[in-house]
Formats: sequence, C-alpha cells, structure tokens
Amino acid sequence: MSPETETQEATRSTAADSEKSGGFTKEERAAMKERAKELAAEERASKNRAAGESDLLAKIAEMPEPERRMAARLHEIITESAPDLWPKTWYGMPAYARDGKIVCFFQPAAKFNARYATLGFNDTANLDEGDMWPTSFALKALTAAEEARIIALVKKAVS
Repeated sequence: MSPETETQEATRSTAADSEKSGGFTKEERAAMKERAKELAAEERASKNRAAGESDLLAKIAEMPEPERRMAARLHEIITESAPDLWPKTWYGMPAYARDGKIVCFFQPAAKFNARYATLGFNDTANLDEGDMWPTSFALKALTAAEEARIIALVKKAVS
C-alpha cells in the first residue's frame, strides 16, 4: 500500500471509530461549529452590548414555539434582574456574561432534542450553598412561581 493510501485508510478508520465509539452527536457538532463562529464575533460583542444583544435576539427568533416565548421572557427577566450582565450567544444559545465570562444561559430543548429546556449557571455564578448545589434547572413552562424563583437565582448569581 502506498503512504497516501495508508493515510486515507487511517482517516476513514478514525472517522468510523469515532462514530462507533459514541463520538459527538450531530447536534453537539453543530453547537461546536456555532461556538467557533461566535468566538470570531466575540470581540465585537464584548465591546458593544447592543451587538451581543442583537445576536441573542436573532437566536431567540430562530427558536420554535413555545421555547421562543420562554427565551424572550427569560431575556426580559434576566436583563431586568441583573442589568450589569451582557447578553450574548454561547454555543448558539442565549447567554449572559459579566466581565466576558458566562454567568447563565438558556438551552432550548430543541437544541439537543431534549424533553425540556434548561436554565443553566456556570461557575462564575454565586450560587454556592455548602458542598453541593444545583447549577441547572429544567424548564417546561414559565409560571409566576418559576419567574420569581429565576429572579431570585439570577440576583444571587450576580451578588
């Protein structure tokens, strides 16, 4: 076999092994590609809050209902509860950052074919309670009770 043929075989074999061994799903690969695009635009958004918010609102507009409505309401809640957080996108999802670091994000169920959407908090969120605390919350609907809890969580996260 020629060196070129061996390289082609090795490449095909590696790709096949990745698929067989539970490599990244199609949705995960799409999220990573989305993140690569975001990194290219991040410089612009980190200097211009309106640019980040524009990107975030565009992502919300692409979501199917009822997640679009939920994400739009979460955007209102988060920007009112923590006006110092900057809206942006993160892996193609609406997110909110302080000092360039993501504090919280909304992951729509449709993004990874999940049965519920998720409101997540990264380690920059001040949610610590003892030795163990939740960092993500399943969301199926936003009622007044959930909204009140989210407001409290976001305020605590940025405290």
